[in-house]
Order: sequence, then C-alpha cells, then structure tokens
Amino acid sequence: MSIPKLCLAIILTAAWLSRGLIAQADDRPNILFCIADDWGTHAGAYGTPWVKTPAFDRVAKDGLLFNHAYTPNAKCAPSRACLLTGRNSWQLKEAANHICYFPPEFKGWAEALAEHDWTVGYTLKGWGPGVALNADGKPRKMTGTAFNRQTLTPPAEHISNNNYAGNFSDFLNAAPADKPWCFWYGSIEPHRAYEFGVGVKKGGKSVSDIDHVPTCWPDNDDVRNDMLDYAFEVEHFDSHVALMLQDLEKRSLLENTLVIVTSDHGPPFPRGKGNVYELANHVPLAMMWPKGIRNAGRVINDFVSFVDIAPTLIDVAGLSWSETGMAPTAGHSLTDILRDEPAQPSSPRDHVLLGKERTDIGRPHDWGYPTRGIVTDEWLYVQNFEPSRWPGGNPETGYLDCDAGKTKSTILHAHRADSLDPFWALCFGLRPSEEFYNLKSDPDCVRNLAELPLFATQKTQLRERMQAELRTQEDPRMFGNGAIFDEYEHSTKSNVGFYERFMSSEKLKASWIDPDDIEPAPK
Repeated sequence: MSIPKLCLAIILTAAWLSRGLIAQADDRPNILFCIADDWGTHAGAYGTPWVKTPAFDRVAKDGLLFNHAYTPNAKCAPSRACLLTGRNSWQLKEAANHICYFPPEFKGWAEALAEHDWTVGYTLKGWGPGVALNADGKPRKMTGTAFNRQTLTPPAEHISNNNYAGNFSDFLNAAPADKPWCFWYGSIEPHRAYEFGVGVKKGGKSVSDIDHVPTCWPDNDDVRNDMLDYAFEVEHFDSHVALMLQDLEKRSLLENTLVIVTSDHGPPFPRGKGNVYELANHVPLAMMWPKGIRNAGRVINDFVSFVDIAPTLIDVAGLSWSETGMAPTAGHSLTDILRDEPAQPSSPRDHVLLGKERTDIGRPHDWGYPTRGIVTDEWLYVQNFEPSRWPGGNPETGYLDCDAGKTKSTILHAHRADSLDPFWALCFGLRPSEEFYNLKSDPDCVRNLAELPLFATQKTQLRERMQAELRTQEDPRMFGNGAIFDEYEHSTKSNVGFYERFMSSEKLKASWIDPDDIEPAPK
C-alpha cells in the first residue's frame, strides 16, 4: 500500500472508531436531567388540553419529542435503577424490587461521570426509595452531591417546599467553569398525596377541560378533580424546568447543555403506577441540545427504553462503556437519533420489554406480583406468573400497591355497594396468566384478547419473542428461579413480614394508604 493510501486508511479507521462518540473531551456537553415522580404522557406536546407544560413543550419543539418511550418497570426505585445502569430490572438482582438494597456491583452513569472528572449533583429525589451502599458499607452518591438548601412556600398542600430551580442555581455557582457538569433535577411531584380540588381552586381548571378519562376508571367529578389535581402538580414540576432553562440562558450555557425531561413511570392511579400497562409504563420524554441535535423539532416514533439512557449519556460524555466499569447494558445509545442518522442494524427500535417483581408491601410472605411484557406499536402482551395473587396488593391490607387517592377510594366504595362493579375488577381484581391488548383500538388496555382464537398467532409470536430476549438477558424467571425476587430482603426493616404482622393486629404505619381502603378479600 502506498503512503498516501495508508494515511487515508488510518484517517478513515480513526473516524470510524470515533463515530460512536458524539462529543470529544474538549467539547463535552453539560447535562440537565429532569425527572418527575409519577407523571404519564400528559403534556401539551402530546396533545393533552388539561395539563399546561410550556417548558416540556419548548424542549420538545427545540429538540426531540419521543412518542414511544417506556420504563421497563413502573415503580420508582426499579425504574430509576434501570435508568442509571442501562440494565432491565430483572438483570439487577435486588434492585428489581422497590425499597431494596442496591447491589454494589451495578454502577450508574452519574457515578461513572463523577469518576471521570465531571461535577455531578442533584436535588431532592435521586435513586430510591432504598439503601445504596458501596462494598465497604459506605453510602453511595447514586446521583451526585445533594443541593437542597433553598426552599420556598409551596403552592398547595403536599407539594414539596424544595426550591428546585434555586438549588440548581446553587449547583451552577459551585460547579468549576473548566469541567463539564451533570445535574439531576428530581422532583417529588406529581407523587401523591394531593390537595383535593386544587386543580380547580388554584389552577383555574374545569372538569370539562378533560378530553378523556381512562376507561378503567369511572367518569365522574371526583375522578376528574383527582386528574386535575395531578395536572396541577405536573405543572409545578414543569415550572421549575422553565426556571432552569432561563438560568442556563442567562449564563450562556444552554447552547451546549443536553436537557432531558422525563418521568420515572406513569401516574399514581389504579391500573397505572405499579402495573404493566400503557398507562403505567409509557413515559414522557423530550431532549434538547442546541449544539448537538441535528434537525431539531423532530418527533421520534422509534421505541425507546430507559435502558437506552445510560449508554446515550456515556456516549455524549465522550466515554466508552468499557472504561466506565459499568455492567453490560441491555440498551443502546440514542446518539444516531440525536444526529438524525439511520439506526444501526443491531439496534431494533420497534418494541420494548416490560416487567415487575415486588413493587410494594402487604402481600403474604412479602411476595410481589411478578409479570413480564412486550409492547409494540400495535400490541401489548403481558404474562402474569402468579395469577392467584392480588395484583394491586391484598384487599385486607388496603391494596398497598396502589397509592391512596380519590380515584382509588371512589372505585373501592363503588365495589362495596356492588360487588360486580367493573372498575374494581379492572383495577384490583385477580388477573389471568396472560393478557393481550390491541393498543390501536384499546389504548386503555381494558379488553383482554388473550383467549380469543382470532389473535392466537399474534399473541404466540409476541410471547416467544419476549421470552427469547429474556433468556438472552438471563432473566431468572425464564429459568425457574423467579422466587429469588420474593426472597430479597426489604431495606426498610418495618416492612419485613408486614402482612402477617398486620393480620395479627399489630399497629403498623403505611402512610400511602387510607385506612378506609382496607376491606376483606372477596371469597
């Protein structure tokens, strides 16, 4: 080979090797990661008329809006574990569960960035609830150093007094100018509880604003008010995103900051959070990076999982996955989407895997409700491994897998008046071993087609595809070892043996239930 040809080959090889890194060391973006607590795909950018989200809408308009973003596990701690590590919850041992001990062997991207000279901080809610310790027993900084000094008077009861935007400003003031930074804005809104009626009284909303009540809930003023109260808290989260964007503009930092706005899972309503349905796992997602995203304003219909976030952020940070020391990821970088380039053949984006294990307390023997699912543009298939267990938690302990609220209590009171009430059956009743829904005609997932011969082929194909991928990912459920998830210890000692102690009349506290929600199990 001649010298010119050799030089050209070296240049092309170097360019190919660096192609996966969207940022070089001297041009790395800052990262602002904004994550709400229990927010579904209810935003102006998604066409929701009763939730006003100008900041999210701006990020979508000036960046990218993702129509098919999903968390693999619709509960706070396991969802955030997936987000941080790039692994599905069934690949994370104890971290598949809610309120767990986080295994020291699994590192997150915030820790990896901090190890590579990034300034990393957060406000209020990072990973959790649970306990995360290093191998030497010391607390881990899963999302960096806490900035929580600034407070404010909250606009409603149950909204945090954390001045999220003020604490972000404190972080920016403390961050060295010669290093890239990453900040995790973790609000606790719109997590319950809500001040009932605040959406109308303080938000200026009307129950007639709501264009659609999910068909798994009754459509009445109590439920609509509950939805509007949720919307009021979503808007509080969004207002702090707006203030953070303004702060970045004032400091001339917005141009090279990757802004990501999302939520850990869907809303805290029956059949939402803590389940495996469209309402539970489908999350809002928008990204803005003026300097790094090509052809801004695009709407992305590719399927995206939370396990894709970690490889994306490691990529834009100019790092290789191997040098982070993180466990192998089940995801893939989204930088081809940011660059508006064709996806690589090894990166299919037409489905996402879903699932859950123990997402709360209150069942006998500290059991969870194990499920796995696969979602495509048209179908959702769900396999329930223990259909004899109560999906929303046991009735006699108050359905503890569903947070207390007006919609929940409305459904439970109707059930007491009429044991055949269909909403109770949908939200809290026992479920079959298989569920299959057509998302085109039934986006609320209320008509189970699993037993209909007409759909047997589609159902079988999806089940086999899901199980094949789960085996590749070494999911214990695929190898007869799923009981291990029930055996992992709660990190909160007062949760251990909750059901048995509750049934023996021990006075126990579970602040997220209404004592009036407790009822005998149907015979």
